[in-house]
Amino acid sequence: MPDTTANGVRLFCTLTSNAGLPLVLIHGSWTDHSDWDLVAPIFAEHFRLLTYDRRGHSQSERIPGQGSVNEDAADLEALLEDLGLVPAHIVGLSFGGSIALRLATRRPDLFRSLSVHEPPLFDLLAGDPDQGPAMREVMSRLQPVAALLKAGEVEEGARQFIETIALGPGAWEHLPPHVRQLLASNAPTFLDEMGDPQALTVDLAALAAFSRPVQLTGGDQSPAWFAPIVAKLSTVLPCAETRVFTGAGHLPMVTHPAEYAAAIIAFVGAVGDDLSTRSPVETGQLVQSSNV
Repeated sequence: MPDTTANGVRLFCTLTSNAGLPLVLIHGSWTDHSDWDLVAPIFAEHFRLLTYDRRGHSQSERIPGQGSVNEDAADLEALLEDLGLVPAHIVGLSFGGSIALRLATRRPDLFRSLSVHEPPLFDLLAGDPDQGPAMREVMSRLQPVAALLKAGEVEEGARQFIETIALGPGAWEHLPPHVRQLLASNAPTFLDEMGDPQALTVDLAALAAFSRPVQLTGGDQSPAWFAPIVAKLSTVLPCAETRVFTGAGHLPMVTHPAEYAAAIIAFVGAVGDDLSTRSPVETGQLVQSSNV
């Protein structure tokens, strides 16, 4: 089923026929379902797996006008219900994690569990004096990227995003040409995110009521501003564990696919089928993964 309509938008998606429990993967900014190419075959052996291109990305419909994280969350909600995947184990990468967390605040019944890798919820740290300098630095890097995109300098904007925010200096030159093209073609969706006042935050009070198991992950090679966001979320979510991937950065499913897939499978396996249980882990548990 390459396409479906959810929340009034045509979305490209792939859904495996495995009879296992549903696992839904949500990609991050600039990219598409191919974020998951290296781990999807592993997950498909264990789960009924859904991947999709978020609205405006690659093969999904691009709606004119300002987009929003609330629209993305509503799309996910509609996909889950329309495809009969409720409740699901939901996994979000970067901004995909922000979308999943936002949906968790209003529809916790749709989740069996939630796994999130480094969501860019920078506004959560705005009032933290210890994180003030780091937050000012990241915002000073986001704004030039948006300015370049508005000026039509799409490839340079994409390069600056990759090298100054997501992956680090020199990373652009190591990306395959088709990946650079993918980033450039999806650049307008990043402008939507930057123009949405809700994109970089989430309702912490509502998250505190989310009682399903949560796995928060990060990479010890990621830009420094992601770790405090993960730490902040871990203090709010009542049933969360935190895992750090040693030697990995913002894209562990690309750089460390076997380790990343194993971590998700183990976490989901520990959750089991009993939705009456709150969590198989202790609040605030830290798991340090081994090198690959």
